[in-house]
Parts: sequence; structure tokens; C-alpha cells
Amino acid sequence: MIEDLPGMGKTTLSYALAKALNLKYNRIQFTSDLLPADILGISIFDQKTNEFNFHPGPIFSQLVLADEINRTTPKTQSALLEAMEERQVTVEGETRGLPEPFFAIATQNPFSLAGTYPLPESQLDRFLMRLRLGYPDQRAERELLEMNTEMDRVEGIKQRLTTEDVNEFRRQSAEVIASDSLLDYVQRLINFTRGKNEFHFGLSPRGSLSIMRAAKTWALMCGRNHVVPEDVQTILPAVVEHRLRASTDEDGHTGASLVQRLLNEVDVIK
Repeated sequence: MIEDLPGMGKTTLSYALAKALNLKYNRIQFTSDLLPADILGISIFDQKTNEFNFHPGPIFSQLVLADEINRTTPKTQSALLEAMEERQVTVEGETRGLPEPFFAIATQNPFSLAGTYPLPESQLDRFLMRLRLGYPDQRAERELLEMNTEMDRVEGIKQRLTTEDVNEFRRQSAEVIASDSLLDYVQRLINFTRGKNEFHFGLSPRGSLSIMRAAKTWALMCGRNHVVPEDVQTILPAVVEHRLRASTDEDGHTGASLVQRLLNEVDVIK
């Protein structure tokens, strides 16, 4: 998930990623009147054959952008739950698999903006990370100003990886080693969120698995076949901030301070 103000380049980033990985790309603009069938697809009766034919929705793609996901109702938001967790969707009683690989990227406007619906915890927990782009630096913004359109440079992006490369990277990431002492550290982080009254709820098992997957991937990107505590600390804010909320907070804006507590108060070695 990418959360930031409108106009920060969230949609452009997802399109650039699809081009670099040469993935089939679909963008779904989430609005207040969007229905689950608009995402998943629907069966239409064919008078010539006297049969219903299923017309797949935009979810049947390798990289799906759920643009401004919190501008639609919770009912429509929930249409993505099965796809994000199980890489399949069930429509009209039939389960259909999604392309491989499958990635869902969502953009979200801050909750303070009008016409937004907060995502439920069950859906937030399915996002591996929540990122923020922030304002560009002066050099990057100058390059933007010099372009005729903001898509000029994106259209020129060439494929950098094949689908086989992506799958191989995922396989190598799963084989990165995590020692017992490293797993002990991760468990201390998780148990800290479950044993303190300041936390509205602790990290779920899905959240703990996300920490390990992200840490292993970061270690591989750093050229190592094993995870070190610094890997966990690097990815921790992006992976768990959206999963945490203070017990006194009803809006879910306290994740960053809770992550800082984890980093400050949980010992790496015990």
C-alpha cells in the first residue's frame, strides 16, 4: 500500500513497476459507486448459445492497482480479500485462480480527506507494507518540470526482469537463512505488542510472517544469504506500522510511535 497526498506519483510508480517487470497491468479506480462485480467480473447470458459466459474483471491481471482504495465502500474493499491472501477469487460459487505472479498495489489518501472510508484491520493486515513517497527533492522536481508530461519518462522504461527472474528471486528469498537467535529477536518484538496494554491488539501470525519475508528479501538485496537484526529493524516500520494501533486511538494514526517503542525497548540480544 502506498499512502500519500494526491498528486505525489503513486499511480505513476505502479505503472513504472509493471513496465520494468513486463507484467500485465490493470488499474481499478475505486469510487463510491464501484461494485464488487466491477472488480471480480460477472457472467452474462449469451442468447446464441443459451449459456452464461463469465467475463473476467480487472482483478485477473499480474499487477493490479487499486487506486484510491479508501474512496469506495467497505463492501467493495472486501472484494480484494481473497485475491490478496489466496491468489484466487470466488465468483458465483466457482473459484478461479489468478495469474502468476500476482501483485496487488493499493494507493490510499490520508483519512483526513473528505469522502474516504478507513480500511478494516482484516484488509490492512493483508498488505505486506505501507509506504509513503513524500515530496520529491529539488533535483527530481526540476526534472519533472522539464518534462512535457509526467508520463514521458515512464513510457521510456524498458523491461528489466522477466517473469522467470521474479520467480527465481522469490525462490532465493525463501531460502535465506534465519538463525535461532534472530528468530528469538523477532519473537520478542511480536510478544511485546501482545503483552502491553498500550497496544490495542498485538501482531497477528500473518504479521510475523510478513516481518520474516521482508527481512529475508532485504538481506538478499544486500547480498547476504542470512538475516541480521539490522534487516529486521530496517523493514519493521513499513511492515508493521499499519498493523499497530494504540489502545486509546480510534483512528489508527499511532503506528509509527509504537514501532519506535519496539525498536527502542526490545533488546536484540537477551
